[in-house]
Amino acid sequence: MVDKGKIKVFKLSFDGKEQILHIYGPGHIFGEVPAFEGKNFPASSMALEKATILFLPRDKFVRLITSTPGLSMNMLADLSRRLREFTVQIENLSLKEVPARLAAYILTLSKEQKNERQVTLPISKAQLANLIGTTPETVSRILKKMMTSSFIDVQTKIILIKDLQGLLDLSESGRL
Repeated sequence: MVDKGKIKVFKLSFDGKEQILHIYGPGHIFGEVPAFEGKNFPASSMALEKATILFLPRDKFVRLITSTPGLSMNMLADLSRRLREFTVQIENLSLKEVPARLAAYILTLSKEQKNERQVTLPISKAQLANLIGTTPETVSRILKKMMTSSFIDVQTKIILIKDLQGLLDLSESGRL
């Protein structure tokens, strides 16, 4: 579990291309697959900033979830939420163009940060590119086009949402 800081969970291709699967902050658990399956973790993880990670050995973890039904239900809910997120991520990566993926990510941040007018990027543009399956140059180019189209304004890590409906439409159509 992430106690402090931020971590990324990612996969690397044979040629070294990174695909970020999740970014977690304080309170989020990860690495439960080996505890349930008894196999290795299917991805890698790395701190994005100074972090404190809490570790629970498999035997204690299994004992805890079998003796605490409420915890088991919460974990099932969390795993179900992540499965839903993976479904959306697969849909985005395979069926949507990069502008739609970037718009959808900004909208997701808006929901997470509970702010329809402004979001703060929690990661670098290079990490954002890895998250949405593109290059940093493409992210910069699309952000500029989104600004030219008056959907957003970018101020370093702050994105001001100027046209929420336009951003919603872009997240569906992918047409800038």
